[in-house]
Amino acid sequence: MNKQFFSLLVVACAAIAVYADNPYKQYTQNLPFKMAEVSDPVFPNNEVNLTDFGAVGNGSKLCTEAFAKAIDALTKKGGGKLVVPKGVWLTGPITLKSNINLHVMSGAVITFVPDESLYPIVETVFEGLDTKRCQSPINARNATNVAITGQGVIDGNGQYWRPVKKAKVTDSQWSNFTSSGGIVDKKKAYWVPSEGYAKGEALAQMNVPQNIKSDAEWNSIRRFLRPVMVSFIECKNVKLEGCIFQNSPAWNIHPLMCENVIIKDVLVRNPSYAQNGDALDLESCKNALIINSRFDAGDDGICIKSGKDADGRRRARPCENVVVDGCTVFAGHGGFVVGSEMSGGVRNISVQNCQFLGTDVGLRFKSQRGRGGIVENIYIKGISMMQIKADAITFNMYYNGKSVVENNEDGTAAVANDLKPVDETTPIFRNIHIQDIICAGAGRAMEFNGLPEMPIDGITLKNIDIIAEKDAYFNNCKDIKKQNVSVTIGKM
Repeated sequence: MNKQFFSLLVVACAAIAVYADNPYKQYTQNLPFKMAEVSDPVFPNNEVNLTDFGAVGNGSKLCTEAFAKAIDALTKKGGGKLVVPKGVWLTGPITLKSNINLHVMSGAVITFVPDESLYPIVETVFEGLDTKRCQSPINARNATNVAITGQGVIDGNGQYWRPVKKAKVTDSQWSNFTSSGGIVDKKKAYWVPSEGYAKGEALAQMNVPQNIKSDAEWNSIRRFLRPVMVSFIECKNVKLEGCIFQNSPAWNIHPLMCENVIIKDVLVRNPSYAQNGDALDLESCKNALIINSRFDAGDDGICIKSGKDADGRRRARPCENVVVDGCTVFAGHGGFVVGSEMSGGVRNISVQNCQFLGTDVGLRFKSQRGRGGIVENIYIKGISMMQIKADAITFNMYYNGKSVVENNEDGTAAVANDLKPVDETTPIFRNIHIQDIICAGAGRAMEFNGLPEMPIDGITLKNIDIIAEKDAYFNNCKDIKKQNVSVTIGKM
């Protein structure tokens, strides 16, 4: 054995030894910020099968009671693995408890019954605001050690809940939706699934109903209160691994105020026309890994949030210490996104080794006056993009609730220079480092559109190579450092 080979072998063995106790240590070492190690949740060595509790996987028998009984049985044993075998399992909401691993085997599909009456209205958070929604199909609150694992499918039956814009679907799809019932607004070319939905929308601002006082009023708009599909609130030691999460009523996966979160090897997808169909919204979480996963959604792909306006500032819990590594985003408004609900702050985020294929925007930072919050210490490296419809990179402090493509054809955001006083409602974006970026085709290279009273500050752009139809645009920003930044004007 030669000395060079022996040295390499020693190094390899040392690396294996270092990571043997915790394979996720590699993601939290050598970061440009301090981050605690993230580790797997631990479960007792108990196991039950869903079929032991009367469930039938034929897609028509309702299995809500069987899921609840299985989880209760495991809980009495101290927790463990709930095995969902091959089959199609129709159910209402599943509430996970501490020390429960919902293990969905290959060939298993959990699908949620399309009947809003089976989803209780609960206190929760949506679009960054404290509000009420229908209970999420899979949910947990204040739980420790919870997981969804396996190779199966979680399907939210989202088409029952969501509205549809005609411009986003084919003529055949539009005909199918409108012929199924519901209400069509011909002027807006917009379909909603029920009168209750239309009533709720009329009472809402950005999907959150206003000034509703009685339970009867809430119940009258229940269909409008479409839930996020997977909701974990204030949980610790959370893991999602291996499964397909698809067709959600609203956002797909929403960890909120959780700690020690691992999202690994999952596929998260929604139809491209899915309204508010974000793939992943990590909100006010601490110490999280998003690794080797794929996202294909009708809205933002991987999105970092921390509450909206006064509600978010009052919560005062930033989303912090997050690593995104080895992920792919297909269709969506943005590949990696911060905002627009970031009023509690976002800090210490690393994004590496990802690819965005056909998203509207590649790297998307968005906010507006009234939010407040500080976004800082973001490190993005090694991103490959192609066929980006609008901007490869955008910082837009005039976000108006629409996608970049919906604003207008070339993706130019509103430009304003009216100076306002700086106070707690002024959003701040600073100390963001972007390097080693290749974009083979975009509508525009970059957009930096800050507020005149609070310019986007301290952005580093290094080793950036973009082919785009339009050059970069900069407005109200300062201390932008560029090194080896190349923009080629043209189409791919």
